[in-house]
Amino acid sequence: MTKIITIIALLVSSILSAQTSYEQGMGKALGLWKEGKSKEASDLMERIAAAEKNNWLPNYYVAFINTTEAFNPANKNNAAVLIEKAQQAQDAASMVSQNNPELLVMQAMIYTAMIVQDPMANGMKYSPKVMELYTKAKLIAPENPRAVYCKAEFEINSAQWTGADVKKLCLDLESAIPLFEKFVPESPFHPKWGLERAKEALKNCK
Repeated sequence: MTKIITIIALLVSSILSAQTSYEQGMGKALGLWKEGKSKEASDLMERIAAAEKNNWLPNYYVAFINTTEAFNPANKNNAAVLIEKAQQAQDAASMVSQNNPELLVMQAMIYTAMIVQDPMANGMKYSPKVMELYTKAKLIAPENPRAVYCKAEFEINSAQWTGADVKKLCLDLESAIPLFEKFVPESPFHPKWGLERAKEALKNCK
């Protein structure tokens, strides 16, 4: 009986240790990113993803970090490499979690980064795909604030070519603010970003 209790105790301890290791790793990686150490954060998230094969979040952050860096003009010469790394992580995350609105938004952001890098070659090719992804994300999760905000922002930025009514799009953007304010992520590591960016975009919306 003592042996059985010992074995159970060891198993429980092992499970708790694994959870703590994951949480510590995620916290550290996000902390590195906040400090501006994007490469270190991405590398650590990749290692966590390798250990957490059934968890889409680490690869989501690899995609998010590298896509964000690709938008940075300072990384223009390295943007293609960053986007490729983001897409590989995105593909791995999507294999684990299909029809996930957060991943649909992420894929749209990757395509947007491609458009930004080469508007003439990629604008016509990827703009319809971006809109399709945001529309699908909104259909799956109509109260997901990132789906609402990112779709509106993309349309506003594209309005000079599409001729869309920016006044209406600003209202769409404004509708995302209360969604952000009431959004509750499933865990401390689930996506919750966007409120400050949405407020800033709304302030500049005209």
